[in-house]
Amino acid sequence: MSPSALPGWFKRRIPPEAVINEMKCLSLAGVDTVCGKAHCPNFGECLSQRRLTFIILGPECSRSCAFCAVRKKSKKGDASIFPVDPQEPERVCRTVKEFGITHAVVTSVTRDDLADGGAGQFHSVCRALKRCAPGTRIELLIPDFLGNSESLRTVLDAGPQVVGHNMETVPRLYPALRPGADYARSLALIKDIKTFSNIYAKSSFMLGIGETEEELISAMRELAGCGCDILTLGQYLSPSGAHAPVKEFVTPEKFDRLREAGLAMGFKAVLSGPLVRSSYKASEIYEAIAG
Repeated sequence: MSPSALPGWFKRRIPPEAVINEMKCLSLAGVDTVCGKAHCPNFGECLSQRRLTFIILGPECSRSCAFCAVRKKSKKGDASIFPVDPQEPERVCRTVKEFGITHAVVTSVTRDDLADGGAGQFHSVCRALKRCAPGTRIELLIPDFLGNSESLRTVLDAGPQVVGHNMETVPRLYPALRPGADYARSLALIKDIKTFSNIYAKSSFMLGIGETEEELISAMRELAGCGCDILTLGQYLSPSGAHAPVKEFVTPEKFDRLREAGLAMGFKAVLSGPLVRSSYKASEIYEAIAG
């Protein structure tokens, strides 16, 4: 979808040259960020405020979601293509310290080829951050680990402040948009976060990809019923012509209405708007509910 086709209320923030140069420095430092890999429209704003979402476990994903800009793994099941890097946690730590990041968000590609789905690397990154940047809050955005509860426990045992897992869309659209994922499995993971820990649970839906409002409200209600604390809602944008197309540009008024509906369901915080992404304003949301 070209910028000229976007509705009037949807404005992309063009990052200044200084921010682009900092993104290049991050690449040279050997760390990857969702900010660049997933074509996030907010990366200029967030980077200028020293907010980053790190992406670990390699440059390629083992799944083929129809909406995602991250590169897909070419040879499924071959873990030797991108082995888990034992130096990665230290590189993330070094960047957090150099940028003065006070709320670090860490996510990953999905690694179904690994026995633990990459949970051990999440644990290592979290423990390394606690050691080298003890004042920094840690928010992890994890895959579903194919429903492996031991992998989830490995993540929770590292002691992050927030653990998120994105539902992304309504159950009817999972087969077309999220092959390899399962709506019930993702919902169960959110519930298990609250069952196994006192850590804040977070999730996200993207809008305008073919869902109806009734389907979305139903999915939000199910998510709230699992104890999810934080919900983000944002507009889907197609990364390219090869990805799922945008079916609707949701109005700011509808986003506002959905926010109020979410709060009435019991979510502690709902961030809802066209440019909202799952880690957008993560620090402010945490502070608003944790005090």
